[in-house]
Amino acid sequence: MWALGFLLQFLAMQPVAQVDSKGTWCYDSQDPECGPTHWKELAPACGGPAQSPINIDLRLVQRDYTLEPFIFQGYDTAPLDPWTLENNGHTVLLQVSSSQQSCPVIQGAGLPSPGYQLLQLHFHWGSPGHKGSEHSLDERHGSMEMHMVHMNTKYQDLREAQSHPDGLAVLAVLLVEEDRDNTNFSAIVSGLKNLSSPGVSVNLTSTFPLSSLLPSAVGLLRYYRYSGSLTTPGCEPTVLWTVFENTVPIGRAQVAQFQTIPQTGPPGLHPRPLVDNLRPQQPLGGRRVSASPGASLRSSVSTLPCLHLALLGLGVGLRLWQGP
Repeated sequence: MWALGFLLQFLAMQPVAQVDSKGTWCYDSQDPECGPTHWKELAPACGGPAQSPINIDLRLVQRDYTLEPFIFQGYDTAPLDPWTLENNGHTVLLQVSSSQQSCPVIQGAGLPSPGYQLLQLHFHWGSPGHKGSEHSLDERHGSMEMHMVHMNTKYQDLREAQSHPDGLAVLAVLLVEEDRDNTNFSAIVSGLKNLSSPGVSVNLTSTFPLSSLLPSAVGLLRYYRYSGSLTTPGCEPTVLWTVFENTVPIGRAQVAQFQTIPQTGPPGLHPRPLVDNLRPQQPLGGRRVSASPGASLRSSVSTLPCLHLALLGLGVGLRLWQGP
């Protein structure tokens, strides 16, 4: 009996692996020992079905005419409340959520009612010379990817939302590098130099309309939708993903600034920059990817007309050979 009590006490004292912001998970670029292949040891959902990100094969997507235009509320004005920019050790995160009454909301576009309020946006990027988007369209990646994370307004908090299949909606925008800076990202990029170590956050000196970070009005009509998961632990499969077809430009020098963000490292050593903070793409499985009425499709049967003509020619040739 004493031995059993000792064993129970010993087990209770053992540390339990859990996913939190203290570095219990990481990317391979930080440490392969806690990279994506090990995430399922911390959060079982990471090894389950319906995971993100994915490659969107335009031959397999299906047109869905219920995917109507988005209704954006609070995206066209610069809020008065300050925004907080944070280096959380895994990404650069912009906290934009304020009061329930003034926070940005999205509706329509085939999303469940009543709507989804914006909580934060964050970024994924590669290393110098390498692409850094998590999603791709026909294997085409962007230099970076921006995620706008929204929560269904019928839920009280993020924890509750993450337990429901309609809990979260994320807008994914692929950012494509070009020579000239995109001034719409200037406020964020200017704040990066103050994120000197993981856990540091700063208030942005100015806010701006969030619509300036999104594709144009026409581009907002061209998107793909699928059910997936968060791309970081705990990988909860409770996300309705919208991946826009149209990309948004970002300056080459601006991308380079993201690639200098310090990551967590051994005490006393100069921290290494955080790069390649992206999860490998996951199997689509039996999931459906839908295309809005304005989005592009690519036919998977483009060779059939040629095949038909070839067979027709073969038939004519046989008839001529056999005679009338």
